[in-house]
Amino acid sequence: QVQLVESGGGLVQAGGSLRLSCAASRGPLSEYAMGWFRQTPGSEREFLATISRSGEKIIYADSVNGRFTISRDNAKNTAYLEMNSLISEDTAVYYCAATTAYSDKYIYTKANLYLYWGQGTQVTVSS
Repeated sequence: QVQLVESGGGLVQAGGSLRLSCAASRGPLSEYAMGWFRQTPGSEREFLATISRSGEKIIYADSVNGRFTISRDNAKNTAYLEMNSLISEDTAVYYCAATTAYSDKYIYTKANLYLYWGQGTQVTVSS
């Protein structure tokens, strides 16, 4: 089964940018739809963005649409989340997730549809 490791989190000032990476091992990433989620203490995991196996289909949550960009490089077995115009409300632990997708038309916005998760990376936005 695929294993996911996030990186790229950290402390950034409001208005700044960060790029999160999600490196996959034990499986070609091209077989999986990918998603990014975030979570704050006491809250449920929040959907941010999802991308199909080829990268052609993408959906964003309204809260990040226009500020965040999801992408993937299947040759590098890595997915990305580019985050711009960060605000304090973006402070959270960010997770990437993968789930088997039998064709490129399947992408998922619900956390419970994802089988594999990374350990999370903290993003803190200071105001």
